Amino acid sequence: MRRNMALGSALAGVMLLAAACSSGEGNSAAVGDTPPSGATSKPPAPTSPAAKQPIILAFGGDVHFEGSLRARLANPRTALGPIARTLRAADFSMVNLETAITTDGSPAPGKEFLFRAPSSAFAALKAAGVDVVSMANNHGMDFMESGLRDSLAASKRSRFPTVGIGRNAAEAYRPYRVTVRGTRLAVLGATQVLDDHLIPAWTATDAKGGLASAKIVPRMVQAVRQARRGADAVIVYLHWGQELRECPLPRQETLARQLIAAGADVVVGGHAHVPLAGGFLRGRYVHYGLGNFVFSSAHGATANSGVLLLQLQGRKVLKVKWKPARVVGGLPRLLTGSAGAAEHRRWSGLRRCTNLTATP
Repeated sequence: MRRNMALGSALAGVMLLAAACSSGEGNSAAVGDTPPSGATSKPPAPTSPAAKQPIILAFGGDVHFEGSLRARLANPRTALGPIARTLRAADFSMVNLETAITTDGSPAPGKEFLFRAPSSAFAALKAAGVDVVSMANNHGMDFMESGLRDSLAASKRSRFPTVGIGRNAAEAYRPYRVTVRGTRLAVLGATQVLDDHLIPAWTATDAKGGLASAKIVPRMVQAVRQARRGADAVIVYLHWGQELRECPLPRQETLARQLIAAGADVVVGGHAHVPLAGGFLRGRYVHYGLGNFVFSSAHGATANSGVLLLQLQGRKVLKVKWKPARVVGGLPRLLTGSAGAAEHRRWSGLRRCTNLTATP
Protein backbone atom coordinates (compact mmCIF):
# COMPACT_ATOMS: atom_id res chain seq x y z
CA MET A 1 0.00 0.00 0.00
CA ARG A 2 1.22 3.39 -0.93
CA ARG A 3 -0.54 5.27 1.89
CA ASN A 4 2.69 6.93 3.06
CA MET A 5 4.28 7.46 -0.32
CA ALA A 6 6.39 10.53 -1.08
CA LEU A 7 4.53 13.49 -2.51
CA GLY A 8 5.98 13.20 -5.97
CA SER A 9 5.02 9.56 -6.23
CA ALA A 10 1.60 10.24 -4.78
CA LEU A 11 0.85 12.71 -7.53
CA ALA A 12 2.01 10.45 -10.32
CA GLY A 13 -1.45 9.06 -10.98
CA VAL A 14 -3.02 12.52 -10.89
CA MET A 15 -0.48 13.76 -13.39
CA LEU A 16 -1.26 10.78 -15.57
CA LEU A 17 -4.90 11.82 -15.80
CA ALA A 18 -4.01 15.48 -16.19
CA ALA A 19 -1.77 14.59 -19.09
CA ALA A 20 -4.67 12.77 -20.71
CA CYS A 21 -6.76 15.93 -20.47
CA SER A 22 -4.09 18.16 -21.98
CA SER A 23 -3.44 15.72 -24.82
CA GLY A 24 -6.91 16.24 -26.25
CA GLU A 25 -8.58 13.19 -24.73
CA GLY A 26 -11.24 15.28 -23.07
CA ASN A 27 -11.66 17.77 -20.27
CA SER A 28 -14.98 16.56 -18.95
CA ALA A 29 -15.43 14.09 -16.12
CA ALA A 30 -14.85 11.24 -18.54
CA VAL A 31 -11.25 11.57 -19.66
CA GLY A 32 -10.85 10.01 -23.07
CA ASP A 33 -14.19 11.18 -24.51
CA THR A 34 -13.61 14.08 -26.89
CA PRO A 35 -15.77 17.11 -25.97
CA PRO A 36 -18.15 18.59 -28.55
CA SER A 37 -16.73 21.15 -30.93
CA GLY A 38 -16.49 24.55 -29.25
CA ALA A 39 -16.79 23.12 -25.74
CA THR A 40 -14.74 24.83 -23.09
CA SER A 41 -13.65 23.52 -19.76
CA LYS A 42 -14.98 25.16 -16.62
CA PRO A 43 -12.55 26.36 -13.99
CA PRO A 44 -12.46 24.07 -10.96
CA ALA A 45 -14.73 24.99 -8.10
CA PRO A 46 -13.01 26.49 -5.05
CA THR A 47 -11.84 23.83 -2.65
CA SER A 48 -12.45 24.22 1.06
CA PRO A 49 -9.56 23.50 3.43
CA ALA A 50 -11.46 20.43 4.69
CA ALA A 51 -11.94 18.92 1.22
CA LYS A 52 -10.40 15.51 0.57
CA GLN A 53 -7.36 15.27 -1.67
CA PRO A 54 -8.07 13.62 -5.02
CA ILE A 55 -6.73 10.07 -5.18
CA ILE A 56 -6.24 7.69 -8.10
CA LEU A 57 -7.87 4.25 -8.13
CA ALA A 58 -6.75 1.58 -10.60
CA PHE A 59 -8.77 -1.52 -11.48
CA GLY A 60 -7.81 -4.53 -13.56
CA GLY A 61 -9.88 -7.56 -14.49
CA ASP A 62 -9.54 -11.32 -14.09
CA VAL A 63 -6.24 -12.78 -12.90
CA HIS A 64 -5.01 -16.35 -12.58
CA PHE A 65 -1.63 -18.02 -12.80
CA GLU A 66 -2.38 -21.07 -14.92
CA GLY A 67 -0.41 -22.36 -17.90
CA SER A 68 2.62 -20.35 -18.88
CA LEU A 69 2.01 -17.86 -16.06
CA ARG A 70 2.78 -20.38 -13.33
CA ALA A 71 6.52 -20.24 -14.01
CA ARG A 72 6.49 -16.46 -13.54
CA LEU A 73 5.72 -16.95 -9.85
CA ALA A 74 9.29 -18.15 -9.37
CA ASN A 75 10.15 -14.44 -9.30
CA PRO A 76 7.14 -12.69 -7.75
CA ARG A 77 8.75 -9.24 -8.07
CA THR A 78 8.40 -9.31 -11.86
CA ALA A 79 5.55 -11.78 -12.29
CA LEU A 80 3.02 -9.27 -13.68
CA GLY A 81 5.45 -7.65 -16.08
CA PRO A 82 5.36 -4.02 -17.25
CA ILE A 83 1.70 -3.44 -16.28
CA ALA A 84 2.91 -3.24 -12.68
CA ARG A 85 4.18 0.29 -13.34
CA THR A 86 0.63 1.46 -14.02
CA LEU A 87 -0.76 -0.27 -10.94
CA ARG A 88 1.98 1.06 -8.66
CA ALA A 89 1.48 4.64 -9.95
CA ALA A 90 -2.06 4.68 -8.55
CA ASP A 91 -2.84 5.35 -4.90
CA PHE A 92 -4.99 2.21 -4.69
CA SER A 93 -5.14 -0.78 -7.05
CA MET A 94 -7.43 -3.80 -7.19
CA VAL A 95 -8.04 -6.86 -9.39
CA ASN A 96 -10.18 -10.00 -9.37
CA LEU A 97 -8.18 -13.07 -8.32
CA GLU A 98 -9.93 -15.86 -10.16
CA THR A 99 -8.27 -18.85 -8.54
CA ALA A 100 -8.06 -20.73 -5.27
CA ILE A 101 -4.79 -20.25 -3.41
CA THR A 102 -3.98 -23.84 -2.57
CA THR A 103 -1.79 -26.74 -3.63
CA ASP A 104 -4.16 -29.33 -2.21
CA GLY A 105 -7.87 -29.88 -1.85
CA SER A 106 -10.61 -31.78 -3.64
CA PRO A 107 -11.61 -30.50 -7.09
CA ALA A 108 -15.12 -29.10 -7.30
CA PRO A 109 -17.38 -31.67 -8.99
CA GLY A 110 -18.77 -31.05 -12.44
CA LYS A 111 -16.45 -28.19 -13.39
CA GLU A 112 -14.63 -28.10 -16.72
CA PHE A 113 -12.00 -25.55 -15.66
CA LEU A 114 -10.31 -25.55 -12.26
CA PHE A 115 -7.81 -22.86 -11.24
CA ARG A 116 -5.38 -22.84 -8.33
CA ALA A 117 -2.09 -21.19 -7.50
CA PRO A 118 0.50 -21.26 -4.70
CA SER A 119 0.64 -18.52 -2.08
CA SER A 120 3.42 -16.82 -4.03
CA ALA A 121 0.55 -15.41 -6.13
CA PHE A 122 -0.14 -13.00 -3.27
CA ALA A 123 3.52 -11.95 -3.21
CA ALA A 124 3.40 -11.34 -6.97
CA LEU A 125 0.27 -9.19 -6.72
CA LYS A 126 1.66 -7.20 -3.81
CA ALA A 127 4.94 -6.59 -5.67
CA ALA A 128 2.95 -5.31 -8.67
CA GLY A 129 1.21 -2.69 -6.56
CA VAL A 130 -2.10 -4.46 -6.05
CA ASP A 131 -3.57 -3.54 -2.66
CA VAL A 132 -6.53 -5.91 -2.37
CA VAL A 133 -8.22 -8.59 -4.47
CA SER A 134 -11.73 -9.93 -4.69
CA MET A 135 -11.91 -13.72 -4.59
CA ALA A 136 -15.69 -13.82 -4.95
CA ASN A 137 -16.01 -15.48 -8.34
CA ASN A 138 -16.81 -18.80 -9.98
CA HIS A 139 -13.27 -20.10 -9.33
CA GLY A 140 -12.70 -18.87 -5.79
CA MET A 141 -13.63 -22.28 -4.33
CA ASP A 142 -12.50 -24.56 -7.16
CA PHE A 143 -10.96 -26.82 -4.52
CA MET A 144 -13.91 -26.69 -2.17
CA GLU A 145 -13.78 -26.23 1.59
CA SER A 146 -10.16 -27.28 2.08
CA GLY A 147 -9.09 -24.95 -0.71
CA LEU A 148 -11.07 -22.16 0.96
CA ARG A 149 -9.26 -22.77 4.24
CA ASP A 150 -5.91 -22.72 2.43
CA SER A 151 -6.77 -19.47 0.63
CA LEU A 152 -7.75 -17.75 3.86
CA ALA A 153 -4.66 -19.04 5.67
CA ALA A 154 -2.39 -17.87 2.84
CA SER A 155 -4.00 -14.43 2.87
CA LYS A 156 -3.39 -14.16 6.61
CA ARG A 157 0.23 -15.36 6.40
CA SER A 158 0.98 -13.04 3.51
CA ARG A 159 -0.83 -10.11 5.13
CA PHE A 160 -2.48 -9.60 1.79
CA PRO A 161 -6.14 -8.55 2.02
CA THR A 162 -8.94 -10.29 0.18
CA VAL A 163 -12.66 -9.51 -0.01
CA GLY A 164 -15.72 -11.54 -0.91
CA ILE A 165 -14.54 -14.70 0.84
CA GLY A 166 -14.52 -15.80 4.45
CA ARG A 167 -15.05 -18.37 7.18
CA ASN A 168 -18.68 -17.27 7.42
CA ALA A 169 -21.05 -14.71 5.94
CA ALA A 170 -19.94 -11.97 8.31
CA GLU A 171 -16.38 -12.26 6.99
CA ALA A 172 -17.34 -12.76 3.33
CA TYR A 173 -19.54 -9.65 3.21
CA ARG A 174 -17.22 -7.57 5.41
CA PRO A 175 -15.55 -4.59 3.69
CA TYR A 176 -11.83 -4.06 3.61
CA ARG A 177 -11.30 -0.64 5.13
CA VAL A 178 -8.24 1.46 4.42
CA THR A 179 -7.39 5.16 4.52
CA VAL A 180 -5.61 6.37 1.40
CA ARG A 181 -4.13 9.88 1.65
CA GLY A 182 -6.93 10.91 3.98
CA THR A 183 -9.79 9.21 2.11
CA ARG A 184 -11.47 6.36 3.96
CA LEU A 185 -12.31 3.56 1.52
CA ALA A 186 -14.60 0.61 2.20
CA VAL A 187 -14.17 -2.16 -0.40
CA LEU A 188 -16.55 -5.08 -0.94
CA GLY A 189 -16.43 -8.10 -3.24
CA ALA A 190 -19.23 -10.43 -4.32
CA THR A 191 -20.22 -12.73 -7.17
CA GLN A 192 -23.39 -12.90 -9.23
CA VAL A 193 -21.98 -15.90 -11.12
CA LEU A 194 -21.96 -19.38 -9.55
CA ASP A 195 -22.50 -22.84 -11.04
CA ASP A 196 -26.06 -23.79 -10.09
CA HIS A 197 -25.08 -27.12 -8.54
CA LEU A 198 -22.42 -25.43 -6.38
CA ILE A 199 -24.46 -22.51 -5.01
CA PRO A 200 -25.29 -24.17 -1.67
CA ALA A 201 -21.70 -25.34 -1.07
CA TRP A 202 -20.02 -22.11 -2.19
CA THR A 203 -22.26 -19.45 -0.63
CA ALA A 204 -21.13 -18.19 2.76
CA THR A 205 -23.70 -18.43 5.55
CA ASP A 206 -23.71 -17.72 9.27
CA ALA A 207 -22.71 -21.36 9.84
CA LYS A 208 -20.22 -22.06 7.05
CA GLY A 209 -17.50 -20.47 4.98
CA GLY A 210 -17.76 -19.48 1.35
CA LEU A 211 -18.21 -16.55 -0.99
CA ALA A 212 -20.29 -13.39 -0.77
CA SER A 213 -23.16 -13.91 -3.18
CA ALA A 214 -24.57 -10.96 -5.10
CA LYS A 215 -27.49 -13.22 -5.95
CA ILE A 216 -28.75 -12.53 -2.42
CA VAL A 217 -29.62 -8.91 -3.10
CA PRO A 218 -30.94 -7.96 0.37
CA ARG A 219 -27.67 -9.19 1.90
CA MET A 220 -25.65 -7.17 -0.60
CA VAL A 221 -27.69 -4.05 0.04
CA GLN A 222 -27.17 -4.54 3.77
CA ALA A 223 -23.41 -4.97 3.23
CA VAL A 224 -23.20 -1.71 1.26
CA ARG A 225 -25.19 0.18 3.87
CA GLN A 226 -22.94 -1.11 6.63
CA ALA A 227 -19.83 -0.26 4.59
CA ARG A 228 -21.17 3.27 4.08
CA ARG A 229 -20.86 3.97 7.80
CA GLY A 230 -17.51 5.52 8.53
CA ALA A 231 -16.40 5.54 4.88
CA ASP A 232 -15.81 8.44 2.52
CA ALA A 233 -16.25 6.17 -0.51
CA VAL A 234 -17.66 2.67 -0.98
CA ILE A 235 -16.28 0.45 -3.76
CA VAL A 236 -17.99 -2.78 -4.85
CA TYR A 237 -16.12 -5.24 -7.08
CA LEU A 238 -18.50 -7.78 -8.63
CA HIS A 239 -18.18 -10.94 -10.68
CA TRP A 240 -21.12 -10.63 -13.08
CA GLY A 241 -22.30 -10.74 -16.66
CA GLN A 242 -22.28 -13.39 -19.37
CA GLU A 243 -19.18 -14.78 -21.03
CA LEU A 244 -18.32 -13.06 -24.35
CA ARG A 245 -21.37 -10.76 -24.16
CA GLU A 246 -20.34 -7.11 -24.60
CA CYS A 247 -23.56 -5.64 -23.19
CA PRO A 248 -24.69 -5.89 -19.57
CA LEU A 249 -27.46 -8.27 -18.62
CA PRO A 250 -30.65 -6.80 -17.15
CA ARG A 251 -29.74 -8.30 -13.77
CA GLN A 252 -26.43 -6.40 -13.82
CA GLU A 253 -28.17 -3.10 -14.50
CA THR A 254 -30.75 -3.78 -11.79
CA LEU A 255 -28.09 -4.69 -9.22
CA ALA A 256 -26.00 -1.61 -10.06
CA ARG A 257 -29.00 0.64 -9.40
CA GLN A 258 -29.76 -1.15 -6.14
CA LEU A 259 -26.21 -0.91 -4.82
CA ILE A 260 -25.90 2.76 -5.77
CA ALA A 261 -29.18 3.47 -3.99
CA ALA A 262 -27.73 1.70 -0.93
CA GLY A 263 -24.65 3.95 -0.94
CA ALA A 264 -22.07 2.52 -3.36
CA ASP A 265 -19.94 5.12 -5.14
CA VAL A 266 -17.95 2.89 -7.53
CA VAL A 267 -19.24 -0.45 -8.87
CA VAL A 268 -16.86 -2.39 -11.12
CA GLY A 269 -16.42 -6.01 -12.11
CA GLY A 270 -15.83 -8.66 -14.69
CA HIS A 271 -16.41 -12.27 -15.80
CA ALA A 272 -17.31 -11.90 -19.48
CA HIS A 273 -13.63 -12.27 -20.56
CA VAL A 274 -14.15 -9.26 -22.84
CA PRO A 275 -14.34 -5.59 -21.80
CA LEU A 276 -17.74 -4.01 -21.34
CA ALA A 277 -18.65 -0.34 -21.02
CA GLY A 278 -18.17 2.01 -18.12
CA GLY A 279 -19.89 5.27 -17.30
CA PHE A 280 -21.98 7.22 -14.83
CA LEU A 281 -25.27 6.14 -13.32
CA ARG A 282 -27.10 8.51 -10.99
CA GLY A 283 -23.86 10.39 -10.42
CA ARG A 284 -21.86 7.29 -9.42
CA TYR A 285 -19.47 5.29 -11.57
CA VAL A 286 -20.21 1.80 -12.93
CA HIS A 287 -18.01 -0.43 -15.10
CA TYR A 288 -19.74 -3.58 -16.31
CA GLY A 289 -16.71 -5.59 -17.37
CA LEU A 290 -12.94 -5.14 -17.11
CA GLY A 291 -12.09 -8.21 -19.22
CA ASN A 292 -9.17 -10.56 -18.76
CA PHE A 293 -6.04 -9.09 -17.20
CA VAL A 294 -3.42 -11.71 -16.31
CA PHE A 295 -4.83 -14.72 -18.11
CA SER A 296 -2.85 -17.35 -19.99
CA SER A 297 -5.67 -18.53 -22.26
CA ALA A 298 -6.67 -15.05 -23.52
CA HIS A 299 -6.74 -14.82 -27.30
CA GLY A 300 -8.75 -13.13 -30.03
CA ALA A 301 -11.49 -10.97 -28.52
CA THR A 302 -10.71 -12.24 -25.02
CA ALA A 303 -7.23 -10.70 -25.25
CA ASN A 304 -8.74 -7.21 -25.26
CA SER A 305 -8.02 -5.73 -21.85
CA GLY A 306 -7.28 -2.51 -20.05
CA VAL A 307 -6.77 -0.61 -16.82
CA LEU A 308 -9.51 1.60 -15.43
CA LEU A 309 -8.24 4.74 -13.67
CA LEU A 310 -10.57 6.85 -11.57
CA GLN A 311 -9.71 10.14 -9.92
CA LEU A 312 -11.78 10.23 -6.76
CA GLN A 313 -12.37 13.09 -4.33
CA GLY A 314 -14.48 12.02 -1.39
CA ARG A 315 -17.46 10.27 -2.97
CA LYS A 316 -17.13 12.03 -6.31
CA VAL A 317 -15.41 10.59 -9.37
CA LEU A 318 -13.77 13.60 -11.00
CA LYS A 319 -12.06 11.98 -13.97
CA VAL A 320 -12.07 8.63 -15.73
CA LYS A 321 -9.54 7.04 -18.03
CA TRP A 322 -9.68 3.66 -19.72
CA LYS A 323 -6.20 2.61 -20.80
CA PRO A 324 -6.66 -0.10 -23.45
CA ALA A 325 -4.35 -3.10 -23.39
CA ARG A 326 -3.85 -6.39 -25.19
CA VAL A 327 -3.04 -9.63 -23.38
CA VAL A 328 0.08 -11.17 -24.93
CA GLY A 329 1.58 -14.30 -23.44
CA GLY A 330 -0.89 -14.02 -20.58
CA LEU A 331 0.16 -10.48 -19.58
CA PRO A 332 -1.56 -7.18 -20.44
CA ARG A 333 0.43 -4.72 -22.55
CA LEU A 334 -0.85 -1.17 -22.86
CA LEU A 335 -1.76 -0.07 -26.38
CA THR A 336 -0.38 3.23 -27.61
CA GLY A 337 -0.59 5.38 -30.72
CA SER A 338 -3.20 4.58 -33.37
CA ALA A 339 -3.85 1.09 -31.99
CA GLY A 340 -4.64 2.49 -28.57
CA ALA A 341 -6.85 5.23 -29.98
CA ALA A 342 -8.79 2.77 -32.15
CA GLU A 343 -9.40 0.40 -29.24
CA HIS A 344 -10.47 3.29 -27.01
CA ARG A 345 -13.02 4.36 -29.62
CA ARG A 346 -14.34 0.81 -29.85
CA TRP A 347 -14.60 0.58 -26.07
CA SER A 348 -16.38 3.95 -25.83
CA GLY A 349 -18.90 2.71 -28.40
CA LEU A 350 -19.93 -0.13 -26.11
CA ARG A 351 -21.71 2.42 -23.91
CA ARG A 352 -24.54 2.58 -26.44
CA CYS A 353 -26.09 -0.63 -25.07
CA THR A 354 -26.11 0.61 -21.48
CA ASN A 355 -27.91 3.30 -19.54
CA LEU A 356 -24.57 4.82 -18.57
CA THR A 357 -23.38 8.29 -19.52
CA ALA A 358 -19.89 9.55 -20.28
CA THR A 359 -20.26 12.36 -17.72
CA PRO A 360 -22.08 12.54 -14.36
